[in-house]
Amino acid sequence: MKKIYYLSSCSTCARIITELGLKTKKFEFQDIKTEKITAPQLAEMKKMVGSYEALFSRVALKYRALGLDKKKLTEDDYKNHILEEYTFLKRPVIIIGSKIFVGNSKNNIAAAKAEL
Repeated sequence: MKKIYYLSSCSTCARIITELGLKTKKFEFQDIKTEKITAPQLAEMKKMVGSYEALFSRVALKYRALGLDKKKLTEDDYKNHILEEYTFLKRPVIIIGSKIFVGNSKNNIAAAKAEL
């Protein structure tokens, strides 16, 4: 499977998609704002990466707005917040076969590029 979970209004996601040439590589694209992540999709990502926390974005504006920065969150909390609010998914999430690349760090994007 080749899939990317991204946000179409995110300039960083757009830059990464272009940089990796994903539009020409037969990827399945899922804009998480218009097509919500399902519980089975999230569970599959969690299985690949090891935890819901690894998929959770602490830089989302709502993270502080909801006071989550002051709480001790559990795996269920991370899962529920991601399912309720798309901005809590660290993005992009790129799946290439059995490998997953979460987030936009330079090392992560370089690893995804090497995998392609």
